[in-house]
Amino acid sequence: MYLVDANVILRYLTEDDKKKADACEKLLERAVDGKEKLFISDMVIAEIIWVLEKIYKYEKDAIRFRIEKILNTPNLIFQNKNLLEESISLYEEANIDFIDAYHIILMRENNIEEIYSYDTDFDRVPQIKRKEP
Repeated sequence: MYLVDANVILRYLTEDDKKKADACEKLLERAVDGKEKLFISDMVIAEIIWVLEKIYKYEKDAIRFRIEKILNTPNLIFQNKNLLEESISLYEEANIDFIDAYHIILMRENNIEEIYSYDTDFDRVPQIKRKEP
């Protein structure tokens, strides 16, 4: 099994380097065919989202589409696919940072309703109570 770094998925999604994009597509095809075991961590997905948003200036709906494409690729192994799926939905729907969305879903999964934070993005989600220290 191999861990796949964010730059591999980014080359595939952005096709900004055709030769590398083709090589990355072939790697993913080998995984789909069961010839490669590929693991993608939550942090890799977070990095991909950050780069697509901040460097490539993609809109959230375009980012969500691309991330869901990766999450739905057969035979890829994810650290926590359900958490990522819910986080990417909340990221777009609540118009908040992905890491904030990830933490909100993580809080829900662990029955945590309050957070200490100065980040007012958390106020956009009614189920979360934000407090400042």
